[in-house]
Amino acid sequence: MAEVRAEMAGVVARILVPVGDRVASGQELVVLESMKMEIPLVAPVAGVVSDLLVAEGAFVQAGDLVAVVAS
Repeated sequence: MAEVRAEMAGVVARILVPVGDRVASGQELVVLESMKMEIPLVAPVAGVVSDLLVAEGAFVQAGDLVAVVAS
């Protein structure tokens, strides 16, 4: 399993994949918005999204667990 963590504090602008979707390594999963910038969070490995721990509009801190991808 691979964890996807927020790289910086921000608001979850968009969730691009639902739980259960098969994703490729490097595929965008979630987009954060911070200081008027969009920061995509990508799958570190190919696999299936097994958990999403955020909702659109939620605030996250740097290092917060956002998603889990099972390879």
